[in-house]
Amino acid sequence: MMTSVDTDLMRVLADPLRLRIVTLLARETLCTTHLVAETGARQTNLSNHLRVLREAGVVDTEPCGRFTYYRLRPERLAQLAGHFAELAESARAAADNKRACP
Repeated sequence: MMTSVDTDLMRVLADPLRLRIVTLLARETLCTTHLVAETGARQTNLSNHLRVLREAGVVDTEPCGRFTYYRLRPERLAQLAGHFAELAESARAAADNKRACP
């Protein structure tokens, strides 16, 4: 069953820029400068989206001199993926269930 935490995470990932950030971070750890170059977003806008991802537990930060690197937390996404896998299995099992109309 989906919890409010899961639905909150789905809302966080529903934003196209945040989803793009997550997709980029799935391939490598990047700093804000890299993410600005890859997405074309303004640094302030990108920083706001990264804050939302951090608060949702999707990314971790790693300070490195004057830069901050961002790394994806795969276990957080795997948790959400597990819930979707459960929903898919329930749908398969209930494929022949049909409620009669009154």
